[in-house]
Amino acid sequence: MKIGIDKLKINTMLTAILRGSNLRYFIFLFFIFAVVTGLTGCVSSDVKPYEEVKTLEGFKPVGIPPGTESSYDINLKMDDKEQFTVDASIEIKNKSKNAWKEIPFYFIPNMFTAQNSPLLEKPAEIEIDKVSLNNNEVTYSLKKDKLTIPLDQEVNPNDSVNVSFLYHFTLPEEGLRFTREGENFYLAQWYPMVPTYREGWNMEEYRFKGETYHTTYSDFRIKYNVPAKYTVATTSDKDETSSKNELKIDQVKEVFVAILKNPYIAERQVGDLKIRVFGMQDKSQLNEEVADFAVEAFDYFQDRIGPYPYKEFDIVLDGMGMEYPGIVTAWSIYNTGGPVRPDSVKRMVAHEIAHQWFYGMINNDPYHDAWLDEGITEFAIKLFYTDFKDQDFTFEQTVKDHEQLTLPVNLSLDQIPVKDRSYYTYQKPREMLGKLFVENGGKKEAEHFLHKYYQLYKYKEVNSEEFVRFLKEYVSIKDESGLREWLQLEKED
Repeated sequence: MKIGIDKLKINTMLTAILRGSNLRYFIFLFFIFAVVTGLTGCVSSDVKPYEEVKTLEGFKPVGIPPGTESSYDINLKMDDKEQFTVDASIEIKNKSKNAWKEIPFYFIPNMFTAQNSPLLEKPAEIEIDKVSLNNNEVTYSLKKDKLTIPLDQEVNPNDSVNVSFLYHFTLPEEGLRFTREGENFYLAQWYPMVPTYREGWNMEEYRFKGETYHTTYSDFRIKYNVPAKYTVATTSDKDETSSKNELKIDQVKEVFVAILKNPYIAERQVGDLKIRVFGMQDKSQLNEEVADFAVEAFDYFQDRIGPYPYKEFDIVLDGMGMEYPGIVTAWSIYNTGGPVRPDSVKRMVAHEIAHQWFYGMINNDPYHDAWLDEGITEFAIKLFYTDFKDQDFTFEQTVKDHEQLTLPVNLSLDQIPVKDRSYYTYQKPREMLGKLFVENGGKKEAEHFLHKYYQLYKYKEVNSEEFVRFLKEYVSIKDESGLREWLQLEKED
């Protein structure tokens, strides 16, 4: 419910008061006017803004140190032959306690070459012209998605180095996120990406199911130049859809670029936020419906969880559903092909929008803690749909042989059978969190929980151990037996 305000009536009332002598009454009414119209910064909605959220006095959130700090300066050019050139310079600071003897990068485009994806009919082609360290050309090794630079001189804690790359590539057809779909080009994980560092470099073997790359928040300056016939949408909240632009994007995990041929664009405004839906020309009605639906989703998530930090959000209705900061794709799941039902598209859009909070603004390792972003995102959109469709706050079992799926949800991807992975990372966490809050305060308390989680951990990285510590504190859990039904916890003393 939104509060409507008749400005003419308010102005008339204030004028009458000013002519009178009751100053206290005027001050009181002006305060009410300021609250309702937002002059005090309050949000008008059918839920009072977080007034009952627990303070958790004495609780201190502990983020997982990323071990690295990076800033990227990238020039991207696409020529008329659909070949891309990248000239990238990356400033990397050692924020760990150890000296580095090498610096590895995720170089995911290499996974879609003929060598690494022999089943692709039209694989990517990649040519690396030069790799430099502090302006001196160096040797490197490239194995699958890992490009490693050995160091002649160690990089000590708090020291920085500059690594630059010059390379060319073409996009594959039927790639995974990094792909071409008809006349549209999707650049996901297209630049050398700096991994996190623990006691060593935190990198896992690439998998085509699930996310195996993990990065921390970084700053980007990106200059792109593509043929004028294309429309460009990116992670930046200052996109102009032009074929040439220079962008500054701060504090994001990664940058996605969509280069689109003649898209249908639907726009909506939610306060200061512009929502744009890029879709197919022959699906204009669906594009408009998705734009309206996205307004509802953003209204809910900003009202119940916390403010979205950017001025723009883009939805590309094409390709595989996937979240990126400030922009998402939504159409099919793992390139299954064929049209999908409008309701399924909208639910996918809701899922990717919720990821802007649980992935974009609260980070986690998607290989070792996939359930944290996927499961909590599913929990959040379940709460959204209870409002949007006026549903009951219930969580039903979604898998018939639930009793046989007894693994905890907080396992690494290699510890979960592929056929059961979606259940353990998406469905079971949603069901178990739902069950917990059905028994502890219901829907409103669940929303307050997500808001407090966002408030405490925004722009931090969380692992399973830290999330459980927060959950136990918030819900005042003394007996862990219920948690042990679905989480692998440290052994009791």
